[in-house]
Amino acid sequence: MRHFLLYMCLIPIASVRVTTAGEIISGKMLKNSIVAMGLSSEMISDISIEVVEDPANTKKIEKAFESFGKYFGKPMSDLEFDKYVGIIIADGLSNSEEKVMDRIGDLTNVTFIGGSAGDDVKFEKTWVFADGKAYTNAAVLAVLKPANGFDIIKTQSFTALDKTMTATKVNEETREVIEFNGKPAAEEYAAQLGVTVEKLPELFMSHPIGVITDDDIFVRSPQQIVDGSVVRFYCNIIEGMELNILKAGDIVSSTKDAVEDKKNELKNISGLINFHCILRTLELEATGKTAEYGAVFEDIPAIGFSTYGEEYIGHINQTSTMLVFR
Repeated sequence: MRHFLLYMCLIPIASVRVTTAGEIISGKMLKNSIVAMGLSSEMISDISIEVVEDPANTKKIEKAFESFGKYFGKPMSDLEFDKYVGIIIADGLSNSEEKVMDRIGDLTNVTFIGGSAGDDVKFEKTWVFADGKAYTNAAVLAVLKPANGFDIIKTQSFTALDKTMTATKVNEETREVIEFNGKPAAEEYAAQLGVTVEKLPELFMSHPIGVITDDDIFVRSPQQIVDGSVVRFYCNIIEGMELNILKAGDIVSSTKDAVEDKKNELKNISGLINFHCILRTLELEATGKTAEYGAVFEDIPAIGFSTYGEEYIGHINQTSTMLVFR
């Protein structure tokens, strides 16, 4: 199985590894490969790693954060958000990411960014690894103190249409929407797009839905129609949430713009970690643009992998969340 590896070259050396659904390295998108990046002490001045087994149990998250507090000598609630950053790599089939990210948000102002492990789109079992041990139904959390600062890129290639739906009945545990706007979910979704329910799945990738916050889009991607009327998603939708139907744009150009803007802002990028949605990878493969996408990062020390969902202020889809080291 393919892997993404990070080696934190401090004393002692720490390592994080994850199974993937595709890999990214400077200048290339890859398949059936292993990619690795070493982060030296010149980039990372301090790091602490915790493995959380059964991450849906939020008490386990609290215990991990207590350990972080002991390591850094102050509670995570007091850790400076502009000096520290968190990485989360979760089991991509645990359906726990929302609970983990919600609890993290309650416990700290430090931003956690990351992605969920994959298994080559088999959806059977995914693994995370830390310091030589393998885990499933687990999340690896790392808190880093970059030596020269950091920044974050969040990019997705959608615009919001003037078509809104309110999730009026949901099953949060299964990530299913039963009703939109008080009507069977699949029927209302299809009606908004002017297609039949049978044709609706063909538009899932090009017309997902999203939460709009301060003009920023947080994508929720539909997975399948269940029992003819229920829409199951790759991430959770809360009852009462208002969502816009989205329209896909060009992944390569939107990503290039986001990366170029950050390069111009920071003047120097010493490293970049890209948590890149598998649905973006599948679209790039379908349109023959994987080489173009890889080329966006050809002059940056970069590593990444195709995820089963991305983490940044919650759990999202069809997005790339990138941690940038100055």
